[in-house]
Amino acid sequence: MEQCGFTVSNAEAFMEILAKDLSILDGENVQSVLASEKRVSSLMEQLDIAISEIERLENQLNSYDDVLCHVRNTMEKMEEKNMLIEIAHRNNQKLLMELEKVIVELEMDNKHQRSLVDADLTNPQGLKDAIEAGKALQAVMNAEIHPALVQLSAVQDQKKRFDKWKIKFSQIISRHLNNLFIYLGNDQGDQGLSTHGQELSLPKHSSIHKELQPYTELMHWLKVMDRKAYNALTKVYTTALGKLYERDIKQFLEDAKHNVAGSSGGLGGSREDISGKVKGQNNYIALLGIEREQWPDTDIAERIRFHQVFEKILSLLEPVCLSEQQFCVSFFQLDSVSPTSKNTQTTLDGLALENRLEEPIILPQQRDERQMNEEVRKMMAEIFGCIEPELVNFINHYEKVDGIYCMYGLVRLSQHVLSAHDAGSFLSKSFGSVLVQVKRNYDRYMQLQLQSVYDSRGNRKSKCGILPFVANFEEFVKTAESVFKETDRRTDLDKWYTKIVGAMFESIPIIAADHQKTPPEVIKMENFHHLYALLSQLKISVLDTQRKEAKLKYSEALKAYVTRYFGRPLEKLNLFFEGVQAKVGQGVKESEISYQLAYSKQELRKVIKEYPAKEVKRGLDHLYKKVEKHLCEEENLLQVVWRAMQEEFIQQYKYIEDLVQRCYPGAMISLDFSIEDILQFFSEIARSH
Repeated sequence: MEQCGFTVSNAEAFMEILAKDLSILDGENVQSVLASEKRVSSLMEQLDIAISEIERLENQLNSYDDVLCHVRNTMEKMEEKNMLIEIAHRNNQKLLMELEKVIVELEMDNKHQRSLVDADLTNPQGLKDAIEAGKALQAVMNAEIHPALVQLSAVQDQKKRFDKWKIKFSQIISRHLNNLFIYLGNDQGDQGLSTHGQELSLPKHSSIHKELQPYTELMHWLKVMDRKAYNALTKVYTTALGKLYERDIKQFLEDAKHNVAGSSGGLGGSREDISGKVKGQNNYIALLGIEREQWPDTDIAERIRFHQVFEKILSLLEPVCLSEQQFCVSFFQLDSVSPTSKNTQTTLDGLALENRLEEPIILPQQRDERQMNEEVRKMMAEIFGCIEPELVNFINHYEKVDGIYCMYGLVRLSQHVLSAHDAGSFLSKSFGSVLVQVKRNYDRYMQLQLQSVYDSRGNRKSKCGILPFVANFEEFVKTAESVFKETDRRTDLDKWYTKIVGAMFESIPIIAADHQKTPPEVIKMENFHHLYALLSQLKISVLDTQRKEAKLKYSEALKAYVTRYFGRPLEKLNLFFEGVQAKVGQGVKESEISYQLAYSKQELRKVIKEYPAKEVKRGLDHLYKKVEKHLCEEENLLQVVWRAMQEEFIQQYKYIEDLVQRCYPGAMISLDFSIEDILQFFSEIARSH
């Protein structure tokens, strides 16, 4: 528009110019196209030629591609064949190696084969060859062979031969050891059983262990290869040795009884002689509640010998049991556990393939301590089963003679059980079981002592005196203290001390009240005094409270006796002044009492005249004789009681004199005797008797 110089208002003129220019351009284009037609035709021909050439090249490439595909397929087939050949080669090599290994692993030397079927276990060389053959057989039967190869007929045939040799070899070992165990069961030990008069001893049978030691590896072989034979031999051994040790221990304890009896008991006596001693004893037990004369005869020296001999019995049993236990653990391989219950534990056993792959055979492994202890205790119990009953019988034998022996047994067994290094061992368990039985016997014995205190009734035919259980308590305590001194069972004794002394405190008043011949105050006074003196002498800490109580009860009984039997020798004077005291209590002054007609000076002098010194002394002498009849001589309390009565009399005298001085001052009234006279009366009477 700028070029044409038109304004907006001349748009129509502008459009006409544009239309004109467009038509001119269209004409020029048509002319140009018509001029290039020849060139287009030439171009189309060239394109057709190019397409034909391309089709030819494509066909040529397709033929080349077909050739290459054929070559590739051929190479792949060749590679696969080569791989299969390599796998077959490797498999053949592995198979050859496994077969060679099977042949080598399952092959046994002819020498070993002969030893397995014809072993001579009676000489060292034959035994050595047998052990080597057994190891070789065990090795081939536990060869590391792939489970699949075990199913091969050749392997199974070889296994059958191995089983045959194993059975034969096991029979040879079992027969030889069975006979050897039975033969050795009659062994007399390293040193014969002690004879009478000689040092007490118990054979260890180390000779048996020494003779069996060379067969240890064969026994271990049996445990792995033939469990039934192993168990049977174990049973034969425990039976044979059990009988041997039972015989030894019984004889050992019989000899111990002779040693306890001492020279006076006749060491050369038979078992019947010793048993006769028990039957000949008094049927009474030495009980606190019965008279000492009824106690059976006791030999203190024999008690000491029992204590020493029983300690030696326990000490000698320990090394014997320990020696046997150590041998059994080693010989029977009790410190290893078998993970299977099968009779033979080998890799050639016919297990399922999948199980064999998942669960390989595990040979015996070390036991944990608890399992081993249980197995050892079981075997020791079969061998030494007689220890517990024989020890109990031994202690019971002496308890029938003297119940005190249960104390010795309790203390000695406790010390051995508490000091044991292996609390779980068979011997510790056996000692513990015996200890339980002895503790029951001890408690039963102490219960009898306690009951005897309750059942005691004292001497009814004459004056009572010291009751049996009080008199016997000193001997009982001294014996018990000699046994329990500085031991770990002290609390068991203290417990019964408290019960028995408590029973005495209960029984003394009951017996005192029931006795017809002796005043109850005297019985309580004498017995509590005796008990107090004894407890003070013994100084038993657990009985300190009872000691103080005994002193208190003795003092109360003494006071009650003096009050009852001394009474008031100046009875009328006492009654007179009781009346005086009554008047004073009613308000009469003491200084005006003499003006009372009934309590005048004349009346007082009249009463005083009734108690001349001579009559008072005669009354005291009569009282002394009565007291002397009441009291027993052995307790020696007569002077104590007499002194208490003297003090009581002086107190009454001072009481009367004081009232005379207060109520009758200046009357010059006094008794016919003085305190010095009283002291002289009591002294002369005591000396005259």
